[in-house]
Amino acid sequence: MQMRWLVLGMLAASAATSSQSEAEEHPKLVLQITVDQLRGDLIDRNIAHFGETGFKRLLRNGIYYTNAHHRHANTETIVGHTTLATGTDPAVHGMVANLWFDRATGKPFYNVQDPDYPLLAMSGVDQSTEIDPTQRAATSDGRSPASILSSTLSDEIAIANAGVSKIFGVSVKDRGAISMAGHAGTAYWFSKSDGRFVTSSYYMDTYPDWVNAWNDAGHVLAYAYTDWELTDPEQTYRFAAFDDAEWETDFPGFGRTFPHPFGAWDSKYYTTFLTLSPAGDELTASFAKTLIDKEGIGTDDVTDYLSVSFSSTDYVGHIFGPSSLESEDNLRRLDETIGQLLDHVDQKIGLEHTLVVLSADHGGAEVPGYLEYLGIPAGYFTFDDIDKEPAAKALIAEFGVAQELISSFSQPYVYLNEQLISDKGLEKADVARALAKELQKMPAIAYAISSEDLASAAIAKTTVSDAVLANFHASRSGDVYVVFEPHWFVGDFDGLHVASHHGSPWTYDTHVPIIFSRSGMKASRIPARVETVDLAPTVAAYLRIKAPSGSRGKILDEVVHSQ
Repeated sequence: MQMRWLVLGMLAASAATSSQSEAEEHPKLVLQITVDQLRGDLIDRNIAHFGETGFKRLLRNGIYYTNAHHRHANTETIVGHTTLATGTDPAVHGMVANLWFDRATGKPFYNVQDPDYPLLAMSGVDQSTEIDPTQRAATSDGRSPASILSSTLSDEIAIANAGVSKIFGVSVKDRGAISMAGHAGTAYWFSKSDGRFVTSSYYMDTYPDWVNAWNDAGHVLAYAYTDWELTDPEQTYRFAAFDDAEWETDFPGFGRTFPHPFGAWDSKYYTTFLTLSPAGDELTASFAKTLIDKEGIGTDDVTDYLSVSFSSTDYVGHIFGPSSLESEDNLRRLDETIGQLLDHVDQKIGLEHTLVVLSADHGGAEVPGYLEYLGIPAGYFTFDDIDKEPAAKALIAEFGVAQELISSFSQPYVYLNEQLISDKGLEKADVARALAKELQKMPAIAYAISSEDLASAAIAKTTVSDAVLANFHASRSGDVYVVFEPHWFVGDFDGLHVASHHGSPWTYDTHVPIIFSRSGMKASRIPARVETVDLAPTVAAYLRIKAPSGSRGKILDEVVHSQ
């Protein structure tokens, strides 16, 4: 009997020790960093000039998947962010594009717009007038996560912890903050029209005092009459000789060469210039650090969640290209900014109590001019040229018109002119299939697939068709999905002609880094292919909670077993 009690006592002690060990391993914070347009090769390309506290610190204490890819075809911002958040494809989470055509209303639909939840304390923008394309993310028609059709990782953290977890998303872009904060969290993003971080009535009725204090403290105005200058001596940069490349976009007032002036605080494009430079990320990190302090992130034993999405890499990439002096310097500054954010988390919470997850929503294409300089075929495509192509003759012979059949192109979808089709007594499915067939014959178009064929699976199974199917949502996808040949794309970003873009299923757009890092985690570099849908279920498994509702990814054992 005495021996039995001794054994039971030992088992109880062992269980207590195990429980205590689990409590120590349980992170107080999941910090999810998403770098917009951080192509998978760019960390290694630039790491020799990074400091010790940013990317290098994550790699010293982390598992680095060097061959991670998005598996959906439309590699745009909202699509990639929501995939990282939900662990599933846009076919399931529903965010198929930054902009799609809402057939119910007959109007374009911006992914996170929601008129039921207007922005708080924001200067109005008359939606009946033309909106400056650089201000699209700052329109005042309301914002919410209502269009996301799956639960997110942050939602599942809230569910598991009875709604006690503090959950936030911060970004320059509304879609970068809202998608990651999910339905249960709170999102803040930068309004270019107001020069302030804002939110909508979906999340709250009034701003906390600390948000008003941050916005009124002059952080945004501090860049006025200063310049974006090179961080290091010019000779240390790989692309030093390309500072005045003719293929870069010469944004009025910002220029193609260093230094890039921010100008007066009240000038038309002042806040836009901030986002076209490292300043956008620095402001985002500053706001996030204040949020950590004022909201008491990581101060109890319940896991909190903070997403910080850095957008400047994307804006700089669009204007100057990923292989530019500007992009190179921006990444050096981003490395420093991430290091300062990690320092703050370490001081306030402890990196040993924090699981840091870093990835990207998509990669980015090289500028066609740069590739042509190297002798590699590339170029821009415009649908205005369709009537000049032989393919138009076949469409005219069959339907009497060609260009008129296309109502609009909103990457990656062609939308048909349904009124014209109805007036001519044509079948929409027949027109879509015929248009797809003829579009695919055009130079620079690799594939064109009608939604009817996608819905019926009447397509050959290939890597590209699988990626297109992963992007297909019957009520939101367009009538014809267009995939351009590698290194060809439509050079338009919200109405502005840009040097570089993304949105294809080719590796330069799908390849992104995935890093899981926590103090004490054994450093490893894994070259095996993984997918971005694996990220959310892996974090859920690490936290020992259920995966998001639509999750289709696999659990990465190396991360879960690193505890």
